[in-house]
Amino acid sequence: MTTPKIDLEIFDIEQSFAAIGLNDKLQKGVAEAGFTNPTVIQAKLIPLALSGVDVLGQSRTGSGKTAAFGLPALNILKEEDAYGSLILVPTRELAIQVAAELEQLGKFTNLKAVPIYGGQNINTQIKKLENRPQIIVGTPGRVMDLNQRGHLPYDRIKIAILDEVDRMLDIGFRDDIRKILGGMHQKHQTLFVSATISDEINRLSKKYMNDAQQLDVTSSSGSLTVSQVTQEYLPVQPWDKQRLMHHLLTHEKAPMTLIFCKTKATVDKLTRFLQNKNIDAAAIHGDLQQSKRNSVMQELRDGKLSVLIASDLASRGIDVENITHVVNYDVPEDPEVYVHRIGRTARAGRKGIGWMFVTPEQGQLLTQIEALTNVEITIKEYPDFKPGPEPRFVQERKQQEEKRIEDSRQGKSRSKVDVPSEQEGKDASSFPGGIVPKGLPKKSMGGRVRTRRR
Repeated sequence: MTTPKIDLEIFDIEQSFAAIGLNDKLQKGVAEAGFTNPTVIQAKLIPLALSGVDVLGQSRTGSGKTAAFGLPALNILKEEDAYGSLILVPTRELAIQVAAELEQLGKFTNLKAVPIYGGQNINTQIKKLENRPQIIVGTPGRVMDLNQRGHLPYDRIKIAILDEVDRMLDIGFRDDIRKILGGMHQKHQTLFVSATISDEINRLSKKYMNDAQQLDVTSSSGSLTVSQVTQEYLPVQPWDKQRLMHHLLTHEKAPMTLIFCKTKATVDKLTRFLQNKNIDAAAIHGDLQQSKRNSVMQELRDGKLSVLIASDLASRGIDVENITHVVNYDVPEDPEVYVHRIGRTARAGRKGIGWMFVTPEQGQLLTQIEALTNVEITIKEYPDFKPGPEPRFVQERKQQEEKRIEDSRQGKSRSKVDVPSEQEGKDASSFPGGIVPKGLPKKSMGGRVRTRRR
């Protein structure tokens, strides 16, 4: 039987988990999880990590990075290695997701993975740490807090792992990362994994890693997004975006759709709009209580939710295999954000669809995204979608701009100084000598005023 081409970009079908060095218990764990062959990043990163070297690995979102760094930790650590591995992640949801995945993969070992993050009672997490788990998955702020309280010793760490390094730097964890890595004075192994590698990440790796092996696992075409994602953009006016979103959801088969918005306010507004249209939609962003965020994520994983509308930060932990569609409701100004968004679909070799709403003034952003991802994003149009009327405030804004341009052409620009052309209507007595000035002085002192001080 010929292996489908779709598998070759994600999976290394010539390798097995036994061949790349995993022990019997982990082989049993990955088999029960439904995997027969490692992904390309797993096949390359796991042997390097098992050899004990530091690794700086780059691979597209959705290519199996969690198991690529998690399986070596599970393979190396022993039951007596309490606090033996620290995995730093950018968000609460991702901490929960990574810990859950490692628990599943390590089901037949005696190793435990515990998530720690802000938003949950710290005493609850202290009790979990008192059980001396081998793997801690945490957000930087809570990791530092628990370390300062004496419940998370850095000197016990054998393997330090940074997941989604680029996103952690983007959201302001630079100093925290330096403090945490700088607090590990004992000999240890360090792994960085990221979808994109910036100059700052390279500088960070040179400071906190020892002769790191660089591993770049992207497609042969150089694309940062997997070929299983069909990427399309839809031209739309800003005032028509809500209606077009409703049109998409009611005219396309989109069993599980993830919609990205730029702001929390837009997330809430779009959620209310779709709910009023009888669309089963839920919102997730940083202002929601952690318990609500957890329940929304559980509904998504259980397949009880068809549409999730998210802000970028809250979405970092959305690692759900069955997401079929990703919608960029707002085009990200940073093209790398697009890479992470699209990576929420087409997980582990599945197919997915990525849609992007592009307004007339966002053509340059679209071009930048295509340049970064090395993918031509094709246009998608709906002949049966009727654009709405131009809002009055837009019409008024255009009229004001047209008037401003016309006034400028006629020499009535506000940027020029209006000087009187005649003396009438002026109080001559208020000017020295009764002479009313008609223009600016011929010479000025260039803003310098002479004083007697030397």
